[in-house]
Order: sequence, then structure tokens, then C-alpha cells
Amino acid sequence: MLVKMVHSFCRNVTRARSFAMGVVILFVVGVFFFNNSYMMADDASQDFAMIPVNDTMAVCFESFDDTRKLLYGEVTADSSTPEPAAPIIYFVTPTYPRREQIAEITRLGQTLMHVPYLHWIVADDTDGCNRVLNSLLKRFGIPYTHIASPMPAFYRTKKLVPRGVANRRAALAWIRNNNKKSGVLYFGDDDNTFDLKLFSEIRTTKKVSMFPVGLIGDYAVSTPVVKNGKVEGFFDSWPAKRKWPVDMAGFAVSLEYMAASPNVTMPFKAGYEEDEFLKSIGLRMQDIEPKASNCTEVLVWHTQTKNNKPPKVRISAGTLQNDKVNLGVLLKQLGVMGVSHISQSEGTVAQITKDGKSKSLLSWFS
Repeated sequence: MLVKMVHSFCRNVTRARSFAMGVVILFVVGVFFFNNSYMMADDASQDFAMIPVNDTMAVCFESFDDTRKLLYGEVTADSSTPEPAAPIIYFVTPTYPRREQIAEITRLGQTLMHVPYLHWIVADDTDGCNRVLNSLLKRFGIPYTHIASPMPAFYRTKKLVPRGVANRRAALAWIRNNNKKSGVLYFGDDDNTFDLKLFSEIRTTKKVSMFPVGLIGDYAVSTPVVKNGKVEGFFDSWPAKRKWPVDMAGFAVSLEYMAASPNVTMPFKAGYEEDEFLKSIGLRMQDIEPKASNCTEVLVWHTQTKNNKPPKVRISAGTLQNDKVNLGVLLKQLGVMGVSHISQSEGTVAQITKDGKSKSLLSWFS
């Protein structure tokens, strides 16, 4: 009898212990899944909240001298040229190494050469300074700052990569570190197309100016809606619950106005960079100045160049080293720019054509 009682007691204790352990396990599992579901519910917000430990930048080179007049001789002043005291436009261009990079920067630089009183901040998504890019920037004669500003590795693995954010953040840091509190800030991508009239329009920005951007989304344009000279709303095919549904190329900011907001930033939050930046400067609807004839003109276009992988060209060492032929110098230069890759063992076999007949360059100049 006593044995049965002891056995029954032990069995009940075991059951109670198992039950308690089960409750604890269920609680732990429940907390785990709750936390996971909470974190997964707004992954973008978690990315925005997380501060990368390696958000870094390095100023590669900068020049404050405007030498463009040396390229074209003396420039005759006319009524369209701003007075010497005209506000400087700080034109921020995020860029990254790719086959088309040098071509894009060349095209944009040729446009900016026509714009007086402009400082070009070119922020490159690289760990080190790109000497080829810097050499090109120098040739334009435009006052410029060349920055190496790599995207933190954490964000490169995200489903939606916040491209250009590290570059623009670096430019904002440069402006803050150099105590720039007068002039106008504008974000201009290296593949966009700009009407020269845009620069005279944004130069007079008092707080925040806005204007249409062409070739955007399903509406083909992103623009403020203007009524009686005041902005009443926004016409953009991707509102996404944004307070300020505008394109990065669709606004300019007075540095004096921006300086009044100590917490100016741009988050690593793909699709919401413009919205959060404008929130961080404390923008109000009544602060917006519609430009481009009350937003009836398109002065900037969101053109995009098709990206292609650099081809691999197979060519003989003799061709590359032959100093009597231009191909070696030319192809090596394109290789440094990232436009193509040269190989002596693989890739498309290079050919020379004459009188309609082609012959392989693997042995032509060897």
C-alpha cells in the first residue's frame, strides 16, 4: 500500500514538473514568435532605426578654384549671369563604379560647366579614392569635392537596397563639417538630364523649392499640385503613405533654412529617403516655393541609362604592347574605367576588319 502511495506521488510530481516545463517552453516559444513577427512586420522601419557602425566617408580631393574661364577664354558677362554675391548651388551627385560611370559623369559635367557659382560634391560608393574619376572631375574646372563614401555592408544584403544614401549622408556631413550655412542644396543623380534654366530657378530658394520631374512612375511625372501659386498636394504614382511624395531631383533646400534643424539626416530606408529627409528639416506645406512657372514646366528628367556587364575582350599581348598601334592604349584605358575587361585567354576574340574582311587580333600584331 505504501509503495503504491509513493509511486502515485512520484508520478504526480513528474506530471506536474512536465506540465510546468511545458508552460515555460510554450511561453518562451510564444515570446520568440511574437518578437519575430513584430520585427518582420516592419523590416524597413527596423532598418531605418538601426545605426550602422561603419557609416564612413573620406574626402579624396577638393578644389574651390573655378578654372572654367581658362578652358574657353574670357567669358563675356551678360544679364543671365548671376552677380558675384549670388548664392552658391551645392550640387550633390551620388555615384558608384560601373561600366557607364565615366560616361555619365562626363555628360553631367559638361552640363554643369555652364552653371556659374556652383560647387559640385561627387560622392562615390567606394572604399578608396577613384583616381580615374578624380582626374575627370579636375578637367571640368568646376569647384568640386570628391568623396569616397561606401554603403555600409549591412545594407547591401537587404531586399530593397538604399542606393545613394551613404553618398548623400556624406555630402550632408561635409556641408555640416565645413559650416556651410548659405547657398542652396540640390541632389542631382549622375544619370538625370537637367535644363540649364533649373539652376537659375533654384538659386533663389528661400526655404524649400519644388518642381516637376519628368519620366517618373506610372504618371510619367512627379510634381506638386499648385493652386493660386501655392502647393496644395502632390501628383505622384507611388504615394506609399509618404507625407512628402516627391522625387529626389524635385526639390532644392536653402542651407540657411536647413541649418535651423540640428537633426538633419537621410535614413537607409529605400523609397522613403526624400520623405524622411524633408521631415528632418521640419518642412511645412506653407514653406514650399513652387518653381518652373508654378510647376507647369519640366526642367529635370529622370533619365536612366541601361546598365550592361562589361564585356571581356580577348586580345594578344603583342597588340597591347605595340606602341605603333592605338588599340593597346585605348583598350587599357577602357579597362581602367571599368568599361571592358582585357584578357589574353578568354572572352570575345577581337578582330580587325579591312575591305570587308576580318582577321583575329590574337596574332595580327604579335
